[in-house]
Amino acid sequence: MQVSVLPVFLLMAFVAGLAVVLILVGYVFNPGRPTPVKRMPYESGMDPLHDTRRRFDVRYYLVAIAFLVFDVEILFLYPWAVVFRSGPAWVFGGGMVFLALLALGFIYDWKKGIFHWR
Repeated sequence: MQVSVLPVFLLMAFVAGLAVVLILVGYVFNPGRPTPVKRMPYESGMDPLHDTRRRFDVRYYLVAIAFLVFDVEILFLYPWAVVFRSGPAWVFGGGMVFLALLALGFIYDWKKGIFHWR
């Protein structure tokens, strides 16, 4: 079975070209330029009471990184789920090893306490 990748490359080129065109259209038709007054935070027309930049606890970032890692790993399971029945036995075994590593990573994160809010 031979699969042509030309439609995929054409779609990628079209999406990239569309992104560039939309960015250029937004830049050309921008109604104004930012000024210090326009960049001030809006709070009901009053002067800001405090700085709008707040510090986030590092635990938020740890959970976000763990989410991204596990989300990408779950994306890798979709192709495996499509071919594991029709493939050889090692495909199933490889998927199980991948799932075991995923579970070990989750257990490691759990033991490190990144999901525990004190």
